Amino acid sequence: MSSTSSPSTPPAMVYVVDDDSSVRAAVEDLLASVGLAVQGFSSTAEFTEHWHNTTHALPCCLVLDIRMPGQSGLEFQRQMQELGVDLPVIFVTGHGDIPMSVQAMKGGAIEFLTKPFREQELLDAIQQGIELDRTRHAQTQTEQTLRAQWDSLSTGEQDVVRGVTAGLLNKQVAADLGVSEITVKVRRAQAMRKLQVKTLAELVRVVDRLTPP
Repeated sequence: MSSTSSPSTPPAMVYVVDDDSSVRAAVEDLLASVGLAVQGFSSTAEFTEHWHNTTHALPCCLVLDIRMPGQSGLEFQRQMQELGVDLPVIFVTGHGDIPMSVQAMKGGAIEFLTKPFREQELLDAIQQGIELDRTRHAQTQTEQTLRAQWDSLSTGEQDVVRGVTAGLLNKQVAADLGVSEITVKVRRAQAMRKLQVKTLAELVRVVDRLTPP
């Protein structure tokens, strides 16, 4: 397994899983030559063990071979969600066919490249994967921040927010909760300050993001 990084590029990591050491080394050298951090693995089992023992602060993507001894790339793709591996995938193979590529793309793969592939095709797909994961990281961070802000609200403030964002007037929320309308107004103002919103529309959007579909 090798690792290369460059401080001149935005932090990101590319994982390469291929049982062919020569192909793995070639891809690692290519990515290192353009300043991308990269780590290579000979099997999905080796990669999974590493993934579960590593923190994942960087946006990442996975370059995955289709045909390998033991578990194939397609089999691994089907198990990624239950394994807790949430990564954009780029498939590479020396023996691809149309049904295989369709299956890979339906599973959410970014690209399906047949060896020997053009280096620029791989680099373009990897950049797309990194940007997708960077966006996911940002969304996750935003949701974590919103959740922490929501948890900072008192039970009374949360109850008021639920009522207001359900379309109730302050006096209706007050009647439902058995408190005064002034209390509702105070709790509503406190909640909006803690959630860092200024309008009812912004408050509704925050609650929508915090509520599972």
